[in-house]
Amino acid sequence: MGQEIELKLALGKEGPERLCRHPRLAGASCERRHLVNTYYDTPDGRLEAARMALRLRRRDASLRQTLKTEGDSSGGLSRRDEWEWEVPGPGLDHEGLAALPSIAALGPAVLERLEARFTTDFTRRAWTLTLDGASVEVALDEGEIRSGARRAAIRELELELKAGSPAVLRRLAAEFADSVPLRPAETSKAARGSALLAGHWSLPAGDGTPAAALRRAMCALDALADSGDDAWRRTAIDTLADLAEPEAAELAARLKAADWLTPAFGQLALHLAQRLDDAAGPGERQA
Repeated sequence: MGQEIELKLALGKEGPERLCRHPRLAGASCERRHLVNTYYDTPDGRLEAARMALRLRRRDASLRQTLKTEGDSSGGLSRRDEWEWEVPGPGLDHEGLAALPSIAALGPAVLERLEARFTTDFTRRAWTLTLDGASVEVALDEGEIRSGARRAAIRELELELKAGSPAVLRRLAAEFADSVPLRPAETSKAARGSALLAGHWSLPAGDGTPAAALRRAMCALDALADSGDDAWRRTAIDTLADLAEPEAAELAARLKAADWLTPAFGQLALHLAQRLDDAAGPGERQA
């Protein structure tokens, strides 16, 4: 088992092109991969309810099985446990899954009911950077989530910490935000696929903290992107307006514009996320 620490960012339509021109990446060596993932769950969503995601990922001739559990998240920065191993295929390695405590806790009947639910198909461009003694994988994903006839675009930037301090992820994101239209994204591809499958989007329960309110606002923007329902933008505006934070008020005002996802919006959102994370005690960050 390993722990994945990453900062997830949603990009505007021109974001990928601008990102590739950024001084940190321009001229740097880049690995391009085509990734097709199939996500599994029971028909009644037992894994999703337990905040887990199970997938098979095909890359070239290899097939890898991954189980992720949801940990804490703040301003797009998440920490979660992850198990991953290569499997012969073509389907799931049930024996390997049964040995994992998180799956075993759900009971053997869950394994028998697992079925393919939706897929993600995207191209990943990945760079490895060294910054302030830390190693970070910068992954730009472009493609789509497919669930039956429903589609949602994937246009994401993931900054994954390989070694060093997590604080480096926010600093690197702030550098990119100087010229790239982006914002913190709180919803994983697995959760987005589940919402698309159900045709229903919802927000996480808040705990009354400013950090939780910011997370709800960013989740509302995730729902806006995938559903196309402008009511989610109003939800984000109202949630931010309720925060007694100057940056939140400005974010809410900017959201009223048609072209709200700009570098300035991303800079504000990242600055607010960083400040709220710094102000939270260790217990709050790990809740």
